[in-house]
Amino acid sequence: MNKLTKELTMDKLKVLGVSALCGSLAAISAQAGEMAVSGGATATYTTKDKVVTGQPLGMASNLSFTGSGELDNGNTFAVGIYHDDKNGYSASDISVTVDGIGTFKFDQGGGTGLDRLDDKTPTAWEEAYDGGLGTNIVTVAGAGGGTDIEWAVDSGMLPDGWAAYISYAVEADGAKVNDKATGGTDNGVGSGYDIVVENSTLIDGGSLYAGYSLINSEYGDDQEQWAIGAKYAVGSVTLGAQYSNDSQGRGSVDYYENLAYGIAFNVNDDLSLSYGYHESEQKKGVEAAAVTLEASSLQLAYSMGGATLKVARSSAENASYSTSAANDYDVNTIALSLAF
Repeated sequence: MNKLTKELTMDKLKVLGVSALCGSLAAISAQAGEMAVSGGATATYTTKDKVVTGQPLGMASNLSFTGSGELDNGNTFAVGIYHDDKNGYSASDISVTVDGIGTFKFDQGGGTGLDRLDDKTPTAWEEAYDGGLGTNIVTVAGAGGGTDIEWAVDSGMLPDGWAAYISYAVEADGAKVNDKATGGTDNGVGSGYDIVVENSTLIDGGSLYAGYSLINSEYGDDQEQWAIGAKYAVGSVTLGAQYSNDSQGRGSVDYYENLAYGIAFNVNDDLSLSYGYHESEQKKGVEAAAVTLEASSLQLAYSMGGATLKVARSSAENASYSTSAANDYDVNTIALSLAF
C-alpha cells in the first residue's frame, strides 16, 4: 500500500468513525430524557422602621432545571437543579418512581421530610416572617432540611386521601456535599429520620398534616421535632393554623415552640389578600426566661399574566430572639416578580 492510498484509507476510516459516533450519540439522545428550564426574577423596594435602610432596592433571580425520562422497565426518573437568590447552587434532587411502590428521591436541601411543614399556613405571597423582616426565626426542618433520601409512598398503598413521606439522612447536619466527597467534620450530629402524613378527605374542604423527626446526637440528648396543622377552605377564603416543637437536645437552646396561623382571600382570579402570624418561643436553660419572637404580615398579590405585583406590610417583635428595642420594627416591601 503506497502512501497516498494509505492516507485515503485513513481518511475514510476517520469519516466512518465520526459517522458511527454521531449515529451512536443520536441514538442515545433519542432514548434520553428531556430537560426543561424555567425561572424568574423579582425586583423589590424595602424600607424598615427604626433601622438604617441603606440601599432599599433589591433583586433576586432563580433558575430551575428539571429533567425526566423512562427506564427500560417502564419506571420513570426525574432530576431537578435549582438556583435562587444569586446562589450558584441552592438545591437539587434525583428521583425514581417505581410503579405501585412510590417515588424515591435523593435530595439536597429541597424541602423533603419534616421540612415541608415548617409553615404551611395560607398566604398571598410569603410566610409571615419572610416578607423582608429578617427575623432569624427557627422553624422545624428535620432530617429533610439537608441531604436525605425520601420515600413518597404510592397512593395505592394508602387509604383514599392519604399521603405519606418517610425520609432518612445518614448525617442529618444539613450539609450538601459534592459527589466523591465527604463532609469532613464531626459536629456531633448523627443519622435522622422523618415521617410525615397528610390527609385531604377527613374534613370536607379541609386538609390535615402532621410530622415527626428524630435526629441522633453523639453528645447530649437526641433532637426531636414535630408539627401538626390544618387548613380549611370555604368559598374564596382559606384558613390555616399549625403548631410545631423543636427540642434541640444539644447546645445552649433547650427548645423552640412555634405557633402560626393565617387567612387568605382570593378576591378574584388575579387578586389575593392575606394576613399571617407566626410566633416562636426560645427557651435557654431552666433559670433563663423564655423569649418569644413574633412576626405578622398583611399581604397583597396581583397577577398580570407572567408578572405579579406584591405588597407586604410586616412587623417583628424580639427579632433574633432579642428583647432589645432595636429588634422591634416594621417593614414595607413592594415587589415585582416576572416568571418565564
